[in-house]
Amino acid sequence: MPHEPQPQSPDELDAQAVRTWSSLAVAALGRAREDIDAINVYPVADADTGTNLYLTAESADRALAEALGNAPAGVSGTTADGRPDTAARASSLPTLSHAVRAYAHGALIGARGNSGTILAQLLRGVADVLGEEPGDRASGPLLARALTRAAEEAYAAVAHPVEGTMLTIAAAAARAAETAAAAGTAADVALAAYDGARAALADTPGQLAELSRAGVVDAGGCGLVAVLGALSQALSGREPAAEAVRGRAVPVPQTPQPCDAEEQGGPAYEVIYLLEAAEPDVARLRERLDGLGDSLVVVGGDGLWNVHVHVDDPGAAVEAGVVAGRPYRIRITHFGDERRRARGERVQRAVVAVVPGEGLAGLCGEAGATTVLARPGEVPDTAELVDAIRRAHAREVVLLPGGADQRAAAAAAAEQARADGVRVAVIPTRSAVQGLAALAVHDPEGTFDEDVVAMTAAAGATRYGELAVAERQSFTSAGICQAGDVLGLIDGDVAVIGSGLDDTARAVLERMLGSGGELVTLVLGPEVPDSLAARLEAYVQQGHLAVDTVTYRGGRHCAPLLIGVE
Repeated sequence: MPHEPQPQSPDELDAQAVRTWSSLAVAALGRAREDIDAINVYPVADADTGTNLYLTAESADRALAEALGNAPAGVSGTTADGRPDTAARASSLPTLSHAVRAYAHGALIGARGNSGTILAQLLRGVADVLGEEPGDRASGPLLARALTRAAEEAYAAVAHPVEGTMLTIAAAAARAAETAAAAGTAADVALAAYDGARAALADTPGQLAELSRAGVVDAGGCGLVAVLGALSQALSGREPAAEAVRGRAVPVPQTPQPCDAEEQGGPAYEVIYLLEAAEPDVARLRERLDGLGDSLVVVGGDGLWNVHVHVDDPGAAVEAGVVAGRPYRIRITHFGDERRRARGERVQRAVVAVVPGEGLAGLCGEAGATTVLARPGEVPDTAELVDAIRRAHAREVVLLPGGADQRAAAAAAAEQARADGVRVAVIPTRSAVQGLAALAVHDPEGTFDEDVVAMTAAAGATRYGELAVAERQSFTSAGICQAGDVLGLIDGDVAVIGSGLDDTARAVLERMLGSGGELVTLVLGPEVPDSLAARLEAYVQQGHLAVDTVTYRGGRHCAPLLIGVE
């Protein structure tokens, strides 16, 4: 739970004031999230802007609380005569630089949606200015400069800035802050920024046709006003004046319409991921993603980025990230499901799949599944799986854990989701290829029990193999292997020890097909050439004429080769 915020000195912004600001922002967005969701019409009318901003602020608040060691906000201690012990406070608390950097980093790694991603970049802009200052407190002029940098960086992060959005609100807040900076305290500057933002928010319907038609202000801008109001309150101790929207927001009327994104005139998927990459590679990624879709926002720096884009081909968006660097925490959302949620509807049934590679995440996302990426040596925790189940927004969920080591977390997540009223079935898949087989027979129109039985049967009827490279000498069920040997595993046990991928893959395939099969699935790792798949397909066709072969790219984090035989 957030700590209880306390007002700070109005003269300067310090680390504890940042923490108070953060807690007040979470509280304000928590109160306003449903109203903001209700007026969300741009860029996609998916009723989640308030929720995305709240979750982003919550992530930032957690990171900040951890960085400050959970010290109570506004408590500085006193001297023997009862006066504030500022010396003790200065020696025991983290610096302003440390606080704002932690705050911005928490927003970056937890940013949700278009609005949350922009909020993360705004906080980074603030941190870029305040984080470079040698002192522990920021004056009014310095805070104004930070808000100006925040607006500039937010505009730069958006591929095609549009006025009438939260970018416009940020710019208006910065202009008002600069005007008040000459003779104002930090509290004066924060209040001016808030008032400037409120005035700009009221003007947004005249700047954006979608807002004018719906008769609402911009939802992202409304959230930013709440965050700036929290900053003003943190410094002055006074609750901000009412926002420009009088009373509670009125939900935008939702007329019956198809949920298919193409019929809505926009891309079908939202793709978000964190990316470890160098800045030149990110510049090329921007160009690639800009050609794939719209609503492109890339925020961050210093090697860590948050990427957000709307596309029709989520697999291509993820693969572009693989080319640029190391993407992770990949989230793929189908807007058809989001639009149903915007009308207050839940989909009847959804699939949540844990997959070991970005390419597989894109493939399963295209098939309609909500995905969770499992990197080598890392098992997704229960919280990640619960979040994925909630994102699926369905009454019934089929969960594909993907491996035996992930079943415990899957079972715990299922129990939590059931407590929320969601019917969940966990299919005991032990490999990604079993998950693909189950997903191939998924029938959302059938009954839940029939669907679960069919998917379980398809997974159980799929033998799975894998090629891996031995890291050291060890004993296996097939004998002693040396470092660098290629291991061929069948159903989890080492069955073949070879010296090359080709020969080992052929030996594994021959053993797996010895008991029959109709379809071979090959999933190639990132370093494996397409020519290997071609040779293996020819090998299967030559010896087993009635067996079909399909090949997929597993992407980063996938094993060199996964094999499924159905």
